[in-house]
Amino acid sequence: MAFEYVSVDEAIARRGWRMVVVGGVPSPWGEAAKGILHIKGIDWAAVRLVYDSEPLRAWAGQRSGPVAIYDDERPRSGWAEILLLAERLSPTPALLPQDAGDRAIAFGFAHEICGEDGLGWARRLQLIHAGLQGAGGFPPHVAAYLAKKYGHSPEAGSAAGARVVALLEMLAARLKAQREAGSRYYVGNDLSAVDIYSATFMALLSPLPQTQCAMDASSRAALETLDAATAAALDPMLLEHRDMMYRERLVLPLSL
Repeated sequence: MAFEYVSVDEAIARRGWRMVVVGGVPSPWGEAAKGILHIKGIDWAAVRLVYDSEPLRAWAGQRSGPVAIYDDERPRSGWAEILLLAERLSPTPALLPQDAGDRAIAFGFAHEICGEDGLGWARRLQLIHAGLQGAGGFPPHVAAYLAKKYGHSPEAGSAAGARVVALLEMLAARLKAQREAGSRYYVGNDLSAVDIYSATFMALLSPLPQTQCAMDASSRAALETLDAATAAALDPMLLEHRDMMYRERLVLPLSL
């Protein structure tokens, strides 16, 4: 679903769903939120994140994005808050299972991808650590800035790689088990938000081709930094699932 960028003043004056997003890079949290809106058919307007914008901070809060605001309701900034708002506004198609047990499983997998100390968090720490060590990853000035946001320390940075590997192995094992049970999806036999999160968060490890996801060379090089253990844990099944999701459910090329 197409969207348009508007100014902060325009966004404040509008009704409906407006969302602050990071521009120019495939931030997986933002791309996941866009994917949810696309699948649910929710129209929305985008506001590009500007860190030093006082009007933006006053309206949407001081967040790194995405931040969703619907009508005059409070801002929603976490992945779970955004998902639950979308589920309320557009219940069909549902992206959370009706069964309580399956719903708990979906939230558990989603947290391990999107939440604090999840795949996105640990991978960011891994790329920060690599950048500060001169071993690829984020450019040093970017790594130094992000280090404060993600609680980087030498100990945390050193441990991040093992956490990324463990999470990739867990996700791949789940997909393999589901395939053996006859399903292409993470939970049950139907699409859920977990499938969207898994597909979009692969951008932190294996970005889509330039024709599908245009970004500057330095950002792409940073995201493609893989040590041997991480490369080995990036099971082809995870990328096959990503490609299936973009082919059948999500939108290409990405609009950043």
